Amino acid sequence: MKLVSAIIKPFKLDDVREALSDVGVNGITITEVKGFGRQKGHTEMYRGAEYVVDFLPKIKIDIACTDDMVNEIVQAIMTVANTGKIGDGKIFITPLEQVIRIRTGETDENAL
Repeated sequence: MKLVSAIIKPFKLDDVREALSDVGVNGITITEVKGFGRQKGHTEMYRGAEYVVDFLPKIKIDIACTDDMVNEIVQAIMTVANTGKIGDGKIFITPLEQVIRIRTGETDENAL
């Protein structure tokens, strides 16, 4: 089992959610996050004053899945979230040791 975590631009969320649904993803967790990478933030004007925005708003999507679903999920996210511009985001894939569904006590792949 794997945990696929993707950091994407907020306006891409609906498109990514639809693409994940199309490849058979049953559940996702969404978190509003802030951060920066190579783009290092940007400057904005507010009431005539210029200020630096260090942390840009992003969306973090977490998906727990079986090993055989990882490639489909990654392809779906990469295809839909790609704008070709800096700040499109990243995808992290980490192993999951154990998953437990609280309501039923099911474990591992049965809990997904």
